[in-house]
Amino acid sequence: MSKRIELGLLFLLDFFTINLGYGLYYFIRIRSGWMDVSMEPELWIPMLFISIYWLLVFFMVGLHRSWYAASRFDELALLFKTCTLGCLFLFFAVFVDDQGQRSVAVSSRLLIAIYWAILLAVVSAGRMALRSVQRKMLIAGIGTRNTVIVGSRAKSEELFNQVVRFPALGYRVIGRVSIGRESSAKNEGKPKVLGKLDDLHDLISAHNIREVLIALDSSDHDRLLEIMAKCNSHKVGMKIIPDLYDIISGQARTNAIYGFPLIEISSQLMSPWEESVKRVQDVVVSSLVLVVGLPMWVLIAILVKLESAGPVFYKQVRVGKGGECFNMLKFRSMREDAEKSGPQWAHKKDPRVTRVGKWLRRLHFDEVPQFVNVLGGDMSLVGPRPERPMFVESLSKEIPLYTRRLKVRPGITGWAQVKHRYDETIDDVKKKVQYDLYYIENMSLRMDMKILFSTVSHMLLGRGR
Repeated sequence: MSKRIELGLLFLLDFFTINLGYGLYYFIRIRSGWMDVSMEPELWIPMLFISIYWLLVFFMVGLHRSWYAASRFDELALLFKTCTLGCLFLFFAVFVDDQGQRSVAVSSRLLIAIYWAILLAVVSAGRMALRSVQRKMLIAGIGTRNTVIVGSRAKSEELFNQVVRFPALGYRVIGRVSIGRESSAKNEGKPKVLGKLDDLHDLISAHNIREVLIALDSSDHDRLLEIMAKCNSHKVGMKIIPDLYDIISGQARTNAIYGFPLIEISSQLMSPWEESVKRVQDVVVSSLVLVVGLPMWVLIAILVKLESAGPVFYKQVRVGKGGECFNMLKFRSMREDAEKSGPQWAHKKDPRVTRVGKWLRRLHFDEVPQFVNVLGGDMSLVGPRPERPMFVESLSKEIPLYTRRLKVRPGITGWAQVKHRYDETIDDVKKKVQYDLYYIENMSLRMDMKILFSTVSHMLLGRGR
């Protein structure tokens, strides 16, 4: 079952069970005669709004994502927490108009409990039914994902034997990739050797690989980084089998399915609700900056035009999320012929920078047009800085995991910008990549706010260049 089909069925199933739950609740409360009702409320319009409410809540907490090869207990636990908190909020809003009724506190608590129990039972039953069907399909070989194992011969064969024991995991092992000198001869009952680690990038495309299982020692950090770097440009899931020492020492948090421990690498970076809030924040802040500061931006445009010949805005092709290119906008701060000799790093006291440009760079006002890029969805307020295609291509070969920066929208500002100086050398870029990767692995709304406040502080203190 493809991810798109799974999510579509999940959405329709939730829509049906949410409405079914509300219908049962309406029957108990209104039609059963068990409770006194002064007047019969409308059924269909409230049902529609409540179903929209729950679908939005489910999406924001991450219930509308692929639970392929994941624990059904974890799914039920998240559903329990979501329904509990969602019902408390929903009924606080619904019953705020019932304050004049007799015994409102008792009836409200009773109705909350009844609806909560009905909703949780119906939605949980629907989801578990879907998971059971999905599990049977996977066992029958329907919807399984092409999988490759990367690691030493001994560890790879041990992992292969475990995967074969649990077909419901949905892994169809095509073969394995060796990390040393090995014979490519076929072994009966063992995964065949598809190639070496250097071939992994091409093998993923050639065999339509969707899952990469990594069988390495926990101390083999360099090889793990190399594997991740070769997989980053592909839409594949990566999971590693932890050592027992990693588990008991608390260094690895595992997701055990059928007693089969797995650590997911490059999993979801932000929860769906945080991603939604982050996007709303981008749109609201960008709109306010562009509209409120419009007189100043017009004045800056006039000054740029008066000082030197050339356009007011500087357009440059940059690489965004998923490797998609876009035109990034800036107020022009250099002479029009600044790159007649080709792209080059900017540096302190750069003679190509105009007098107005020096002022714009010091206050970071040259970046203001990028709020248009944010509104268009090419950029975010916070994220790794976007780079030019030629630099992305060259740096990807020199810096491990550089392309991991392309997993998220690039930003006007970022953790690397508030922690490190401007790029002048390849060493500066390497240092900034470390900060970018730290940000990506720790993305949160709280961290975004911290970065935004630090950026405003830098602007007010004139720490730009």
